[in-house]
Amino acid sequence: MTSREDEILQLIKDDPFIQQQSIADKLNISRSAVAVHIMNMTRKGVIRGKGYIVDRPQYVVVIGGTNMDILGQPEVAMVERDSNPGKITGSAGGVGRNIAENLARLGVDTKLISVVGDDAYGNVVLEATRKAGVDVKAVSQLTGQTTSTYLSLLDAHGDMLAAVSDMSILDHLNIGLLAQHTDLIQHAAAIIIDTNLNDDVLAYLFSKFHDQVIYLDTVSTAKAIKAKPYLKHIHTLKPNLLEAQTISGLPLNSDEDIDDIADWFIQQGITRLFLSLGADGILYRSAEDTALIRSPKVNVINANGAGDAFLAGLVYGQMNNLTDAESCRFALGCAMLTMEHMQTINPTITELMVQQRLEEALC
Repeated sequence: MTSREDEILQLIKDDPFIQQQSIADKLNISRSAVAVHIMNMTRKGVIRGKGYIVDRPQYVVVIGGTNMDILGQPEVAMVERDSNPGKITGSAGGVGRNIAENLARLGVDTKLISVVGDDAYGNVVLEATRKAGVDVKAVSQLTGQTTSTYLSLLDAHGDMLAAVSDMSILDHLNIGLLAQHTDLIQHAAAIIIDTNLNDDVLAYLFSKFHDQVIYLDTVSTAKAIKAKPYLKHIHTLKPNLLEAQTISGLPLNSDEDIDDIADWFIQQGITRLFLSLGADGILYRSAEDTALIRSPKVNVINANGAGDAFLAGLVYGQMNNLTDAESCRFALGCAMLTMEHMQTINPTITELMVQQRLEEALC
């Protein structure tokens, strides 16, 4: 194929229902020239029939926040209201973006829909995300806006002490922007969203795409409650105990209460619940099955990002036809590798590394 045909084919893969005039406008050529190229590709068997039917691999779409993460950790125990010697690092972050990068590093074809500013941080996170293998064509870089920034402070053991986030730019990740990517979302094998999205956007997504496989990351106790109106449309939910208790409104005083909370989610219509019990593992629940999957011991260096990696592992499991139990174990392996690295995302994570780490944990 010619280079021009490659360009046209990529536009068609991104949007199989794109009009010839839209292709012409994007490539700055005439509509008649587009028609000739499409006719030639049809003769070559690259595309077939009306609607530009092409052979396309399965992919997932992640819709959520993209941040610049600034992380500080003291060398010894923190002294409040004082300057503490330690390390400060910066990296691309954001719940949605982190999930997308983990998925790409695991070999899953991943498209990210998000927004960043036209500032230095925006350029950094876009380039880092692209280099990690994520398709960022649907990430909008907004003029005059500040890229979402997340500032976190860890203790000497790697657990979070406090965090401050400026995510006001996410107000621009609105229904109008998402409507521009309807075809991309509709053809995804799975849609992954997080509760950083505002209420109007969540309502739109669950209304328009309710018949698709949707994964929801609850993000935090404060934001988890946003999930409650849409539980019957969520395929996979991954809360921790406090988030689950907040959503359900049920008491949490005993092990029996944990079972009641898990049952409640299934009664609301959730297809799969993976309830994080911290060091005790994951309680998996569906209408047909239940299991407690223990978490191997981990040398925690940085607990940030473990939940993002876990959810990515679950999506990987779906894309590779793993059972729910196999998906959960693989997801735990992803979380383990993440916690054992200083960065929010382990930059060396691969499918093979996860499998090897799980084998080591069983020894």
